[in-house]
Formats: sequence, structure tokens, C-alpha cells
Amino acid sequence: MNLYPAIDLKDGACVRLLRGDMDKATVFNNDPGAQAGEFVAAGCHWVHIVDLNGAFAGEPVNGGAVDSILSAVGDKAKTQLGGGIRTMKTVDYWLNKGITRVILGTVALRNPDFVKQACAKWPGRIAVGIDARDGYVAVEGWAETSEVTALELAQKFEDCGVTAIIFTDIDRDGAMGGPNIESTVALASAISTPVIVSGGVSSLDDLIDVAKHTDAGIDGAISGRALYDGRIDLAEAIKALS
Repeated sequence: MNLYPAIDLKDGACVRLLRGDMDKATVFNNDPGAQAGEFVAAGCHWVHIVDLNGAFAGEPVNGGAVDSILSAVGDKAKTQLGGGIRTMKTVDYWLNKGITRVILGTVALRNPDFVKQACAKWPGRIAVGIDARDGYVAVEGWAETSEVTALELAQKFEDCGVTAIIFTDIDRDGAMGGPNIESTVALASAISTPVIVSGGVSSLDDLIDVAKHTDAGIDGAISGRALYDGRIDLAEAIKALS
């Protein structure tokens, strides 16, 4: 199972939010490139990047920080990037820049056909981020909750080439209360697209619990705060999961 260490970018710094609240951001590192370098040195195969400002603005904001991450990572790990990616021009820009795959979130709800067009243009390089509050999809940087369930949205992208669904339980995000394994497994079992768990991973035991469900379609888990505050040792976790 893959472990995706997270770099969430706000105003150029690596931060973690509590349940998606931009006013409750903790800065962990002012140098995103250096942080990515630490993750790579620990042996990660992926780095998960979110442009938080971009998610609210609807367009990339932390481009310089992403560039520094790409420079630090080089060819030593793969990268996935979400936040404010809502046009084909932006998709093209980041994938041509060297991002391994982009994550489409708000636009996936607003315009599912766009996701399918992006998948056709960039096979194997498009993921969909589904962030849910009480089971319903939240968009615009989690500021707005829709009337569409996570499963309903995920089913729209079956067989169109989406490489992964990144499922975040917003109420668990940054709260260190453990991931919502039950809901994630239920989602993964109902679709054919691999699912990545996000939100609430707080210990190596959490990761091991998630790894028990790979047969249900769980591809991996994203962890942020627990890595920054030392609850999870990245090198130890990668070794345990491999």
C-alpha cells in the first residue's frame, strides 16, 4: 500500500488545517522544497500536494512553492497536485511541468464531462478528489456542501480512466481521530477505481488498519499532521507497509 505524505500549501508555507478551516492553520515548515526533500530522503514514493489558496481562488496560487517541491523531488518520487485546477490550460500546465498526476475536485462536481476530457487527453494522469462532510460532497475549498453523495459522484467516473479517487472525510481531517475506514471501504467496494484514504490518519496503527483493506480497492493513505508532529515516522511506516 502506498503512503502519501502531504504538503498543504497556504501563503507559500507547509501547513495543516483543522477540518478544512483556513483560519485554523498550523505552519510546520516555511520551505516546501526542503520539506519535500525530507520526505524523499525518508523513502517515500509519492508526495501529495494541495494548493489551499488555489482551492478557494479557483486557480493556482502557490506556483512558486510547487516549483520548489518539484525541484527537490526530481525523479526520486512521484507527485500529485490538487487545488484550483479547473481548466484544461491548468491541467496541461502542471502535467507539462512534471507533476505526475493532477487532482480534480470542485470541477469534478461542477463539470464531470471535463474530467472525462482530461482523462482522454492525459491517460493515467488524472485523479479525482472527493471531499465529504456527513457523506455529501463539499467543494470550493470545503466552503460549500452539495446535495450529491460521495458515491454518486465517484460512480460518474467509472471506466473513463480516472487513476484514483482521493476520499477525504472532512470531519476527520487534521483532527487526529483516526481515518473513516468504514466509509472509505464502502466507497472503494462500490466502484472499480482505486481509492486513497485521506483525513484523520494519526498513527502507524491507523495505516496498518487501512492496509488490511487493499483487497477492497484501497490504494493507499495520505498523512500530514501526524508526520509533522512525529506521531508517525515516515521511514518506519514505509518499511512497515511494504
